[in-house]
Amino acid sequence: MSAVQENIKRLCSEKLWGPEGWKKFVVVIVSDGRMKIHKKVLNCLEVMGVYADNITKTSINQAPVEAHIFEATSQICITSADDGDLTLAGTKDDYFPTQIIFLLKEQNAKKINSHKWFFNAICETIQPKVTMLIDVGTQPSCNSLWHLYRAFERNELVGKFKLTEGGACGEIKADIGSCGKNLLNPLVAAQNFEYKMSNILDKPLESIFGYISVLPGAFSAYRYSALKGRPLECYFKGESPGADIFTSNLYLAEDRILCFELITKTNEPWILKYVKTAYASTDVPSTLSEFVSQRRRWLNGSFFASLHALANFTKIFTSAHTTYQKFLFSIEFVYNAINVLFTWFAIANFYLSFYFLFDIRRGLTQTPISVAGSDPFYPYGDLVFQLLEGLFIGGMFTMFITALGNRPRGSRWLYGLISIFFALMMALMIFMAVWRIRLSIRAFEATNVGYTAPQLWAYLKSDHAFRDMVISVAATYLVYFLSSVIHLDPWHIFTSMVQYFLLFPTYLNVFMVYSFCNLHDVSWGTKGATTVTETAAVVKEVKPDGSTVFEYQAVDQGDASAHWNSAWKTLKTHNNPEVDKRDAKTKAEDATKEFRTKVVLFWVFCNVALVVFFTNTASLSYFFPNNFADGDTSNPYLTFLFWSVAGLSMIRFIGSTLYIFQWWGEKIADPIKDA
Repeated sequence: MSAVQENIKRLCSEKLWGPEGWKKFVVVIVSDGRMKIHKKVLNCLEVMGVYADNITKTSINQAPVEAHIFEATSQICITSADDGDLTLAGTKDDYFPTQIIFLLKEQNAKKINSHKWFFNAICETIQPKVTMLIDVGTQPSCNSLWHLYRAFERNELVGKFKLTEGGACGEIKADIGSCGKNLLNPLVAAQNFEYKMSNILDKPLESIFGYISVLPGAFSAYRYSALKGRPLECYFKGESPGADIFTSNLYLAEDRILCFELITKTNEPWILKYVKTAYASTDVPSTLSEFVSQRRRWLNGSFFASLHALANFTKIFTSAHTTYQKFLFSIEFVYNAINVLFTWFAIANFYLSFYFLFDIRRGLTQTPISVAGSDPFYPYGDLVFQLLEGLFIGGMFTMFITALGNRPRGSRWLYGLISIFFALMMALMIFMAVWRIRLSIRAFEATNVGYTAPQLWAYLKSDHAFRDMVISVAATYLVYFLSSVIHLDPWHIFTSMVQYFLLFPTYLNVFMVYSFCNLHDVSWGTKGATTVTETAAVVKEVKPDGSTVFEYQAVDQGDASAHWNSAWKTLKTHNNPEVDKRDAKTKAEDATKEFRTKVVLFWVFCNVALVVFFTNTASLSYFFPNNFADGDTSNPYLTFLFWSVAGLSMIRFIGSTLYIFQWWGEKIADPIKDA
């Protein structure tokens, strides 16, 4: 809250909105359940003059209360020091009044219901120009809200259309603590690197195309007029009970649905934009059990949302975008389809990379492998490979069994051991990649042709495996480094990259396996109500002499006889054996688990088939006879994999660089400079 008030303070400067600017800004706080909210949050709001505990009622005229709405204008700001001490600030500290609406829901109905209150109740009443969403635990920087708002205001007249920016998001940073102390936790460091590279490579690329697949609900903004109608209608379908399992998983990533519906809105030209100057820090999971549970929702939701977007991509042709913009959208959908395909085969691709890096029997160079200097495990290279291969497959089996039967919080040690095991495997894979490159360099030096450019190029052309590996590795690492430098934000390369690469197998072999094995778990949705059927109550009465008696309605003799006769008649009737019927809840659970089983079986089959095909010499020699005819021992799929990684990395790098040029152009042309 103090961060939002600090933003209002900046917005009310003479350079921007002026002293009366606070009147244009309304802060809406939606709390999901009166019994769920922390008491200190209520204390904080009460100190600010926003909340009063003594006026809340649970019912009015015997009708249950759905929510409590408080409205106030407060100039009190509660700030927290590094040691946790709280201080009060206000007018003397140049804080401006803040218009606050506090909506305290009586029941815990989850996130989408809270957004429904915000958009369909509050926003429908006050009709804002721009709405901004900030999750609890996310702290925007002092200028972030201005930069997000300015993204909508800057391009209100573009061509013949108005108000093209329908949504925008800023950078979400992992909270690394003071002096980066949280980076000592490898899980936090890995997420720091992941968040940084996503905001340096992925979000800028999508912003250039005009469609960002997800504006994170933790820190994003939308033009309210763009959301009204079909986008919000589709968004709130996630709250409806009785949805099938595909739809339920789809709405685990409801933000993605909102983004897709916004750009495909009929006869309107909305685009989505990334604003790099707006950033906010957020808490990230610091334990593996929390991390796995979070990624289950993210991965399942994003996967099904991506399938939904690809299946309905033709809806972009019903919008009012220009032909050029629709062409850009089409290119992005092709790019997203390729990424979905790589996601589906991710565990097979990782295993094949491991297989061909460790299989000493298949040399990646044109020099013999049987000599001591060529085998890091000489003379036990083949034995080491077979041992590691067995351990790798055993680790995958263990992960599948664990994911199907054990919760992350219930088996923390097991998930931790699996993650450590795959981290060690990744370290060995990096070592083998460096070793293979070293072997090829030694082979080139043995030719005594010198390090001239033509000779190097000729050697790269002749040694396919060396060329493919070098280009793939160089493209990946150079893209990470150069793009970070171009965005003037390279420090995560030095503080977090090693942790990310060591945990990279965990992202694939732990998070993905757990996610797909728990497709039936859609607990992110709204909780259902629990009802109890009541019977006649027993009445307790205390007599004047202090004795206690219990009164109940006695059964009439005639009623008792009638019940006896009915029971005897039913007992004598010969009925067909009753079929054990499942109730609706059991049927729904069986259907979701059956869907999970089918998806997992098909997923495993596809990945195993890919592995078997490209590790089998007979199939390779039949389908790729030319490779074996010229003595080339490199695997064609590994070549495809390396070049695909390099190609996708270059696409992201080009998009990231173009975004920087666009950002600088807008920055220079903007008549209102940064606050």
